[in-house]
Amino acid sequence: MNNSNQADVSFENLPNAVSRVSSDLTELKQLVEEIKASFEPKKPAEYMTRSEVAEMLKCDLSTIHNWNQKGKLRKYCLGNRTYYKRSEIEAAMTVI
Repeated sequence: MNNSNQADVSFENLPNAVSRVSSDLTELKQLVEEIKASFEPKKPAEYMTRSEVAEMLKCDLSTIHNWNQKGKLRKYCLGNRTYYKRSEIEAAMTVI
């Protein structure tokens, strides 16, 4: 996209100017389509309770507690409640 030829537009070279604008627009459309194709909105973290994690892993709550103590799972506390990130649980499944 060359802005140096803006003053050179006259009636005689109007078809050339329109052609340049058209090619610039086509190039911009291609760039926008590439950005759209590669864009992935950030997904918020999904938090699960101890019971949900135990159900997902088909184990007992005491097992979840033991894995917490051993550092295999990371818990997030809010008041009296304990939560786990689903992405971390799924990643830990290969390690456990």
